[in-house]
Amino acid sequence: MSRIAPTLQALLDSGRKALIPYIAAGDPYPDATVEVMQALADGGADIIELGVPFSDPMADGPVIQQASERALAQGVGMTQVLGYVKAFRRGNNSTPVVLMGYANPIERYDQKHGAGSFVAAAREAGVDGLLVVDYPPEECEDFAAALKAAGLDLIFLLAPTSTEQRMCDVGRLTTGYVYYVSLKGVTGAGHLDTSAVAEAVPRIRQHVKVPVGVGFGIRDALTAQAVARVSDAVVIGTRLVQILHEQPRESVAAAGKAFMAEIRAALDALPTGAS
Repeated sequence: MSRIAPTLQALLDSGRKALIPYIAAGDPYPDATVEVMQALADGGADIIELGVPFSDPMADGPVIQQASERALAQGVGMTQVLGYVKAFRRGNNSTPVVLMGYANPIERYDQKHGAGSFVAAAREAGVDGLLVVDYPPEECEDFAAALKAAGLDLIFLLAPTSTEQRMCDVGRLTTGYVYYVSLKGVTGAGHLDTSAVAEAVPRIRQHVKVPVGVGFGIRDALTAQAVARVSDAVVIGTRLVQILHEQPRESVAAAGKAFMAEIRAALDALPTGAS
């Protein structure tokens, strides 16, 4: 069974908001990925989104594109990503891990190892959920069923442009949480309009019965706090990837932990149950 729903339910019961950081697996130092994951958890992360490097990450802005390119240049692919999760699980069996990426590496893994092997390998490694940017709900019924049978969650993106029908379709298949993209554009772009987020989340909740996380455009404690007031979870990626990239190997984990602790403190300073 996935760790995601119990984790989010416990936060909801205590009136707290979930903090979900994103990092690119293998960047900036492949041998530091597991250490950074644990540091994020120690700093207050509730769920970790681990980005699978891909050569054409169309939803990601320059910062995460470059992180993906650096990881690929160092030989990090799906096999290595699953290895990171497995290694993380040796020391942490409680923090949920979501793989976030694109269809190509998943389908390539099955081509190399046999049909259905990716889902089995993800489960065996200790993955809790998948967010596949280019798997719309109408095209992944079989994949959703395979994940459900393995006890893994399938998480979808919704955007300001999502129609009521798309929200219904997502609501039918999604488990764990749904990720609302707060901006029109790629990660790290634009200005976050929290009033627009506040209007969108209630509409999403009419169709989706899982917690709503919000990402894209959250860069610091203040923006995280503003988004958390109107959502169930805050997803923060681009700024974290930047911070990690700026660090030497010996301080990368500590920098990640410190940033998480700053955001965690801001979220916990909100009045209990603020939404």
